[in-house]
Amino acid sequence: MGATIAETPSEKSIADSKEENQPGEVIATEFNKDDPESALQPPKKYPETDLSRGIVGWDGQDDPHNPQNFAASRKWGLLALTSAITFVSPLASSMFSPSVSYVAVDLGVTNETLLSFSISIYILGYAFGPLALAPLSEVYGRRIILSCGNWWFVVWQIGCALAPNLTSLIIFRFFAGIGGSACLTLGAGVIADLFPIEQRGLATAIWSSGPMIGPVVGPIAGGFIGETIGWRWVFWVLLMISAVVSAGIEVLNRETYASVLIRWKTERLAKELGRPDLRSAYAPDGEDVSVMTELRFGLTRPVLLFCKSPIVFLLSTYMALAYGLLYLFFTTIPTVFRGQYGFSTGLSGLAFVGIGVGLFLGMGLVASTNDRLVVKLTQQNGGKFQPEMRLPMMMFFACFLPISFFWYGWAAEKHVHWIVPIIGTVPFSFGMMGIYLPIQTYVIDCYPGYAASANATLTASRSLVGALLPLAGPQMFQTLGLGWGNSLLGFVAVAFIPVPIVFSRYGQAIREKFPVELR
Repeated sequence: MGATIAETPSEKSIADSKEENQPGEVIATEFNKDDPESALQPPKKYPETDLSRGIVGWDGQDDPHNPQNFAASRKWGLLALTSAITFVSPLASSMFSPSVSYVAVDLGVTNETLLSFSISIYILGYAFGPLALAPLSEVYGRRIILSCGNWWFVVWQIGCALAPNLTSLIIFRFFAGIGGSACLTLGAGVIADLFPIEQRGLATAIWSSGPMIGPVVGPIAGGFIGETIGWRWVFWVLLMISAVVSAGIEVLNRETYASVLIRWKTERLAKELGRPDLRSAYAPDGEDVSVMTELRFGLTRPVLLFCKSPIVFLLSTYMALAYGLLYLFFTTIPTVFRGQYGFSTGLSGLAFVGIGVGLFLGMGLVASTNDRLVVKLTQQNGGKFQPEMRLPMMMFFACFLPISFFWYGWAAEKHVHWIVPIIGTVPFSFGMMGIYLPIQTYVIDCYPGYAASANATLTASRSLVGALLPLAGPQMFQTLGLGWGNSLLGFVAVAFIPVPIVFSRYGQAIREKFPVELR
């Protein structure tokens, strides 16, 4: 990468409470004039132990127990563990959808809205789970909350597989969605815990590939499973996959949240040295806070960010719109390719290949350019990094979103050869990835100490729209037809093209004008 950008400590040190930066505040970095490709590190990037003052922190800036100082192989290994379950969880969101017609026959259901709800209710679990799981991870640590969420997700796959009626299936999928949301939320925190700014773009791309690619792979696998061995086996397969991945995470995963690690260290040293006066360097204002108080603060953080930070609210709304449009695609594709092109249930899942290709192309482009762009813009800004440097590339990608609606909608309406509408879905998913990833990385950079809570705001809002908006899809397309129904969505996407320009130009001013106190 060349340059190294110094980032803000997640919390402030008690020893330097007047000098340390607040969580989420971005510090300036000055580049070496003789070597513009390097950057000078701040003298004290992480709070250090000072027993004479009763402060417990890291044993020096190079303390190997500090997750930021882990070996590269260990960092990427821990991210890979989180990314693995982050693929499995979204896989469950859509893997069931091609088999819903078999559920209707098996359970005697004729209400199309209820059948659609049995698919989208899982995403509704994504809307509620992060609001509790993210703050809990900032109190008890990433590892234990991720583990609990994973096993909660695994257990409810059994309930779904054995569901005696549609009502129980809907309830069980909702609970599974709550557990499955843990990895979608906590991954942002793990990235902030482990990686410096100039590596977060690539790390976010790897971790975020699951939520994007999982829903695409799901219908392909689920269609053939439901067609050959029955819809209940969709959940048995999910059970086996998720149990294996969760067991691997249980064995190999490690705690990465600095505040929790230093709190554990403080408790251990206080007991070993007989020093009840010792305080964690990450405690606010040098005072220990009770778990209940910390929990109360934590549970309100996602709501505070959504309600009091206009830039987070606007970015959440924009991402939620794009996410809702993606799931509207998911509701129409199986029907269109089965009804108009004569695909079987299994083959109809292959119609999602176009979306998958676009996602891979978008992810590859963002992963290879976003961090480089940030380093370049930081150098041009005199070595001062701002999170808004993540956003300019969104202007390019936003232009691709509307293309697919007009292309896919009218190609399907006019019964053009099946390959044409499939190719038509590529621009949307390509543009979607170029919007999704910069926003994800942006909130991590803005709130590194509370990245999980900040990401919970994004996850909850987009999941709520993604769960409810597709319910209106069948009626809308029945009334307007595929051509004009998709064109309506295309016009909405066109109207939102200028939004990234506003974010890039005025995002910093808006963020600084409306600071949010998260402690």
